[in-house]
Amino acid sequence: MKKVWIDAGHGGTDPGASGNGLQEKNVVLAIAKGIQQRLEAEYQEVQVLMSRSTDVFLELPQRTAAANRAGADILISIHCNAGGGSGGFESFRYTKPSSESVRLQNHLHTDIMAALRPFGVNDRGQKSANFHMVRESAMPAVLTENLFVDVASDAAKLKQNEVIAALVNGHVTGIAKHLGLQAKEASPVAETPNSARDIHTVSPWAQAAWDEAVKNGLFDGKRPGAPLTREEAAIVFNRLRNQLMAMLQSDKD
Repeated sequence: MKKVWIDAGHGGTDPGASGNGLQEKNVVLAIAKGIQQRLEAEYQEVQVLMSRSTDVFLELPQRTAAANRAGADILISIHCNAGGGSGGFESFRYTKPSSESVRLQNHLHTDIMAALRPFGVNDRGQKSANFHMVRESAMPAVLTENLFVDVASDAAKLKQNEVIAALVNGHVTGIAKHLGLQAKEASPVAETPNSARDIHTVSPWAQAAWDEAVKNGLFDGKRPGAPLTREEAAIVFNRLRNQLMAMLQSDKD
């Protein structure tokens, strides 16, 4: 059983960064809870522990001490940024990181940015800093800064359920890759129109096929779980037809 510690930054009397009608503590808690739900629902042999699951204040030493006592395999500290500029996403490891922390950051940053790419989010890069959460953790640790609440364009994105879902998805897939988690068995038959599911999240059994279809331009990468109308099917078939015709013409040339 792998133990993942998710730290939702700030909370309670500490709102974190604020701007454009957003408070960091609320945004990061939504992302953290989404990560916990997705990981435990979709992957085998994983337990997700959290610094906080409600709007409470905890000192930084309380957070790392609890994670260390629990014997967590990895720690991810979730934050939003502030300071203006062009906004975007960035991730941090300690200034003297373990090789596993570097590897964890690589997995997380790559998958999160891949999930955010359809929304035009600026990639601010992988960085290092002397932050308490990555310095005092006994396990590989990474801190993610999930867009800027004081940059209007970023704040507008953070108010969209699709962007929050993308942030959750990027964290989940990065964690799963790093720990080598195995997806739970899932049957497409089990999902009916009445099933309670997030239409913005790809089911594990369809992930590879969906990624390939998006890569080939058949879909735009949005709402993978939504029902397909005849009109939308016509568009997809026409795109596929045009690609086949182009391939045939290329062969003739």
